[in-house]
Amino acid sequence: MSAALRTEGLSRHFGALKAVNDVSFALEAGARHALIGPNGAGKTTFINLLAGSLPPSAGEIYLADGKITRVPQHRRVKRGITRTFQITTLFPGLSVIEAVVLAICEREGRGGHFLRAVATRHDEIAEARELLASLRLDGEINAPTRQLAYGKQRLLEIALALATRPKVLLLDEPAAGIPAGESGEMMSVISGLPKEVSILLIEHDMNLVFRFAETITVMMSGEILTQGTPRAIAADPRVREVYLGEAEHD
Repeated sequence: MSAALRTEGLSRHFGALKAVNDVSFALEAGARHALIGPNGAGKTTFINLLAGSLPPSAGEIYLADGKITRVPQHRRVKRGITRTFQITTLFPGLSVIEAVVLAICEREGRGGHFLRAVATRHDEIAEARELLASLRLDGEINAPTRQLAYGKQRLLEIALALATRPKVLLLDEPAAGIPAGESGEMMSVISGLPKEVSILLIEHDMNLVFRFAETITVMMSGEILTQGTPRAIAADPRVREVYLGEAEHD
């Protein structure tokens, strides 16, 4: 299977701190891949490097077969890689449908004309409705974004990311702060996204990780400790020791 996104020897150093150090990684096309590790392992720094919000100290990044190491963040979005953040960022003055239509218009290069005759954007509105329905937000289309329950705000953030039509979606703790019952439903929705979208997920809740991921990569001290199926990761004594806190004793 070909890689949708890959790195070769990717590093980011902050003085003597090696936040990400010589990481070679591949996200397969259509993957549901989780990135885990203890606090300070380098996970968010790695995502920032992939998204282009942070330049690397060394190494290369490839989207499909094209090198994007020095491509600015906004151009990476145009090429098909987008992300969400640990802290939700929405358009508080817009309704749900308006926010998604704006994101679609921006994708098409017409974001500057969004506020003129929104109701005439028939194609964009139809696409937005379909996208919101796929994320089970069709019952909230006219609600102000600021009034959504937090879990639905996180889903709307994913809808805004999907409006860019990404090939690769980077999710940084999408279930953070969401009650357990709602987080499980959210992960079910994310798992059901079209396979045309390859997903790399950072998440601390291991129950959610094991439900979502087909492959799990474990980071430790800025490097990849191991990678494998959920079953293999759960059985790995190194993972239990450094991440799950279940060191085995003789």
